[in-house]
Amino acid sequence: MMENKAVYFISDLHLHLEDREKELQKEKLLEKLFEQITVDGSDLYIIGDLFDYWFEYEKVVQKDSYRVLYLFYKLATSGVKIHYIIGNHDFYHYDLFEKEFNAKLYEDNVTTYINGKKFFLSHGDGMIPNDTGYKILKYFLRNKIIQKIASYIHPDFLLKLAIASSKASRKYTNQKNYGEIDGLLLLAENKIINENYDFVIMGHSHSFEYKQIQKGVYVNLGSWINQPLYAKFHNNSIETIILK
Repeated sequence: MMENKAVYFISDLHLHLEDREKELQKEKLLEKLFEQITVDGSDLYIIGDLFDYWFEYEKVVQKDSYRVLYLFYKLATSGVKIHYIIGNHDFYHYDLFEKEFNAKLYEDNVTTYINGKKFFLSHGDGMIPNDTGYKILKYFLRNKIIQKIASYIHPDFLLKLAIASSKASRKYTNQKNYGEIDGLLLLAENKIINENYDFVIMGHSHSFEYKQIQKGVYVNLGSWINQPLYAKFHNNSIETIILK
């Protein structure tokens, strides 16, 4: 990665969630962002839940994703490196992003160094101590045997199940009472204060946060359902920018 290039972060776009007009608006904003990344960016990190539901077959791609996938094709062929941290709405990735876009997929949290700065990157699902119910669900959703069995179900039927599961997961997240203490913020504070991370970037909660913690910074990217934004790391500082 060239030091004069920026690194970008997005999370919780939840594409395919809303009606066609709103989805087209989100896709236009995504295209605008990707055009900017091709100008001054080296890497894009997706911190989970790019789509509101995603189940990938070996030979089948859901038709409402073709415009977005073409944007990723253009971004990848421009030389930008794509990193994808799996979120709780990313039910199953086969090899499309890796083979077609040369993306790197991560099924767990990521520690990485960018220009000498230590980053902790996590979607944030299952990271809150009292979220036992979701941790159990996550175990089954990420189980390779269950995913393989599910891949033999007809796409039309399975995608209906994925949509239903996505709605249930989002409702659970929105209604879950995590208590007065922000568990993700506590996690970020621990990473920065006790484990010497410079930056912690997460999503999942759909609640935007930018907080200076001693010499580090915690960013929760919120959700494009509420406000489309991204984070940009350049010259050893990070900023969040709303897309318009």
